[in-house]
Amino acid sequence: MKHEISEKLFTEAQKHLVGGVNSPVRAFKGVGGHPLFIVRAKGSKVYDADGNEYVDYVGSWGPAILGHAHPKVITAIHYTMKDGTSFGAPTTAEIELAKKVKNAFPSMELVRFVNSGTEATMGAIRVARGFTGRDKIIKFDGCYHGHADSLLVKAGSGAQTLGQPDSAGVPADFAKHTLVADYNNINSVEKIFEAHKDQIACVIVEPIIGNMGCIPPKPDFLKNLIELAHKNGALVIFDEVMTGFRVALGGAQELYNLKPDLTCLGKIIGGGLPVGAYGGRQDIMEKVAPVGPVYQAGTLSGNPLAMAAGLATLVELEDRKAYATLEKLGAALEAGLKKVAAQHNIPLVVNRVGSMLSFFFSDKPVTDAASARNADSAFFKKVFHGLIHQGIYLAPSAFEAGFISITHTPDDIEATIFAFDQVLTQLKK
Repeated sequence: MKHEISEKLFTEAQKHLVGGVNSPVRAFKGVGGHPLFIVRAKGSKVYDADGNEYVDYVGSWGPAILGHAHPKVITAIHYTMKDGTSFGAPTTAEIELAKKVKNAFPSMELVRFVNSGTEATMGAIRVARGFTGRDKIIKFDGCYHGHADSLLVKAGSGAQTLGQPDSAGVPADFAKHTLVADYNNINSVEKIFEAHKDQIACVIVEPIIGNMGCIPPKPDFLKNLIELAHKNGALVIFDEVMTGFRVALGGAQELYNLKPDLTCLGKIIGGGLPVGAYGGRQDIMEKVAPVGPVYQAGTLSGNPLAMAAGLATLVELEDRKAYATLEKLGAALEAGLKKVAAQHNIPLVVNRVGSMLSFFFSDKPVTDAASARNADSAFFKKVFHGLIHQGIYLAPSAFEAGFISITHTPDDIEATIFAFDQVLTQLKK
């Protein structure tokens, strides 16, 4: 499989775009080589500039749950754009999409639409601070919540250590308000609350981690987290940008029967267009302007095209039949990957929740960021490039979740398992 045109395009792109890309992970730094330039997509497939076809498990990093270029989504966008793309004024579509979000997520009594997941988490944390009158927040090692300053923080020497910036350009004085705990370890959270009594505004968490690969919560971890936070006067924010409408219609909170104080959404609710949302209890959300003193605004928030695409997508998901299909496909892929790895005597962990999954080359369970980092990422890189040449497109990182759409077929799954077998066979030679 040749990639000559993509290689030339990347060389040209680097003359005009920072690193040749507009989002860092697209540059293939995590796996080596150069990125593929995608020219079109349809259903479960993407096609690069060299004319190669791939079974796609990136899905635009999650939004393409209906597959690429779904006819009803495309029709909704076309129908809407003929009347204009943005007005900077209220539209009826905002109301309709908010109703659907609230029906799926009863914890979201009031909703605010924004333009990205980063905006959603930034807004939710700001309102949590405004509501509680506290400054500090707790996040978890391995959970990514966008590139807002207070969230680009990694763990220090221990769970009680004040956060240090994980990016240049983030002042240490600002980042010190972010405290980092260990996912799936409630004791690490408890120690932080004990060390910072009456100072913590909120705990923000990906209920199912998607940014260290797919890492599900241990039984009762999230339940205990909510109880502990509330006991200490702090709010709980579920970052369901990735899991919302993905693992269930009502996201992880429906799957695990939980009720956070605030929820962040994105990806699927825009049907492939830029969108985000945050919402929660009415008394908390009424702190947001123009009702309350917590300011947040956005010129393109709730724009007609994103609302139309989101509405068309959610209508297709509301009968819930899609989730049975996604579970069946996900289970088949998980079983197939495990079987192939066992046949080659290669240690493999497959973490999966519905249509969201990751595999790690490890002989130990992957339950947090530390165990994910201990997996063999060097071997993953070899497998990644092998699969690319077999026509299977994964996220170019050992630490990103993969996604299945309702347009993936049993044949796609079988082709993926066969390709995985072929790659492992080649690597063992």
